[in-house]
Amino acid sequence: MSPREPDPLRREAAARERPRAGWGRPSLVQAPERLRAFVRRSEAGLVLLAALTGCVGGVAVSGMNLATQALREAIYRLPPGARLSATDAVPPLALLLGPCLGGLLLGLLMLAAGRLRGPNRRPIIDPIEANALHGGRMSLRDSLYLALQNVVSNGGGASIGLEAGYTQICAGLASRLGIAFEMRRGDLRTLVGCGAAAAIAAAFGAPLTGAFYAFELIIGTYSIATLTPVVVAALCGSLVARALVETQPLVAFDNMQAVTTSTVTSLETLPSLALGLVCAGLGILIMRGVTLVEQVVQASGLPRAAGPALGGLCVGVLALAATPQVLSGGHGALHLQFSHDAQGYGIGALAGLFAAKAAASAISIGSGFRGGLFFASLFLGALAGKVFAGIAPEVVPGMAAFGLTPLAYAVIGMSALAVAVIGGPLTMTFLALEVTGSFPITGLVLVAVIASSLTVRKTFGYSFATWRFHLRGESIRSAHDVGWIRTLTVGRLMRRDVRAIPLDTPMATFLRAHPLGSPSRVIVVDAQERYAGIVMVPEAHAAAREAGDGEPGLADVLRHPKDFLTPEMNAKEASATFDRTESEALAVVDGPESRAVIGLLTESHTLKRYSEELDRQRRAMAGESV
Repeated sequence: MSPREPDPLRREAAARERPRAGWGRPSLVQAPERLRAFVRRSEAGLVLLAALTGCVGGVAVSGMNLATQALREAIYRLPPGARLSATDAVPPLALLLGPCLGGLLLGLLMLAAGRLRGPNRRPIIDPIEANALHGGRMSLRDSLYLALQNVVSNGGGASIGLEAGYTQICAGLASRLGIAFEMRRGDLRTLVGCGAAAAIAAAFGAPLTGAFYAFELIIGTYSIATLTPVVVAALCGSLVARALVETQPLVAFDNMQAVTTSTVTSLETLPSLALGLVCAGLGILIMRGVTLVEQVVQASGLPRAAGPALGGLCVGVLALAATPQVLSGGHGALHLQFSHDAQGYGIGALAGLFAAKAAASAISIGSGFRGGLFFASLFLGALAGKVFAGIAPEVVPGMAAFGLTPLAYAVIGMSALAVAVIGGPLTMTFLALEVTGSFPITGLVLVAVIASSLTVRKTFGYSFATWRFHLRGESIRSAHDVGWIRTLTVGRLMRRDVRAIPLDTPMATFLRAHPLGSPSRVIVVDAQERYAGIVMVPEAHAAAREAGDGEPGLADVLRHPKDFLTPEMNAKEASATFDRTESEALAVVDGPESRAVIGLLTESHTLKRYSEELDRQRRAMAGESV
């Protein structure tokens, strides 16, 4: 078998990964055979496909931006191009009812889509889950549906960003493109990462940020083999988006005096470290808050399609009582906080705005609006940094001696809180570098994001995305490819040619049928054909010799009567069972209730196959031929 031909294990796994019929069924359109061969055999082909993915991603992000802005202008009667979260001229009634109207539109969309998708619809697979479990395979229809939900949610004023929709649609398009070219599992995962990289790069005009977002959060690792296609996709996405839609920079400073009043030294790492720890705690509270709101909504018995309308009304009350800055993603509000007009905000006002925005974001996501916390965490982090800059000198008078301004702390807090919620330390560090252009400030941001990321990982253990997987019952901590482990099951590894003997078989009969030198272990079943244990042939012969006049029964030499495997266990779970039971082989039964014997699995074979797959994955990540 040549290295380019998939082995039977890979073909079976690929067949299992194919989306089911319905919304998730891929189109029958495939690329021409010669183009497929070029992409599969040539690294240049993958790079060209990544460039195409980046261009398409830039178009998709621009289209979503235009659609959401048009929806906001229609609902809130905004002037063309005006940012909702930075506008004070919105009528009070529109502030109150606008998010509720957006929730009603989303509810109607959910009802219509529910009829189309049918009663057996499954959860939408996002890029992280796709790369972790499904080899990069995503449903394009589901991705389009989620992006549409995100547009309606954000355009209606819900306190969520568009980044989740950006990455979903761009990764979905990339996945569909890769399926059309019949790409290998590793290359398809890389192309999904290219789609996500293009999405983030186009959203922020920051190619490095987009590339490292893909490496850290979507692909799960960095390698030389993935560097070129991911960076090319990020550059193409950013360039196309800039050409189509004029966007403001995330943060704009007239000069570095707005950030620091003196040369940045190593001493400035101390307040940066403290701010990173504070942001870690705030990020955990925000993620817990979203879960709490979801639990309250579920406990209320409110229909799922009605949740966004009620949540939108609550967000509208917050906007009316506090400020319109809590609405939508918060791009305009973030620009406002970094402008000269924000100098009049006191600590109390900033803390109140932080609490209102955090509550609005938790209510929006918890009540059923679709979107993420990417931009909300950036805005909340900037507010937290400014509050820290005001409170810290009062608590520790020596803090006033540092040369960092409140805007510098805002940049540091922006990245530190975002990494606590989203993850990706290098992603957020490069974001700070690309928006400020300051290497000294970027060094302080790196200190803060490392402190924040480490604290969240050790105390909470999840980012917002992986926390949602945990609540759903999925044990995914990152985008590392663990799908192959789930396909390497006991049912596929076990021997099926096993013959069990009844427990009431006389010992003499057993010994005649199984002399020394025959297979060393025999499975025993009870009168109801249920698994009873394993008899080691040498032990049975030894027990018969030592018994003297009395003849022992098989029940006297049974081992592992309560230890067995089931066919749906994966190789990792089977290995853990072998370790726990200290057994070299275990019976496989169809279930813990019926306990009908269907096979036998040895520890040595399990470890051999598991090691082979681990080595294959290692070579794939290193870019070697597999």
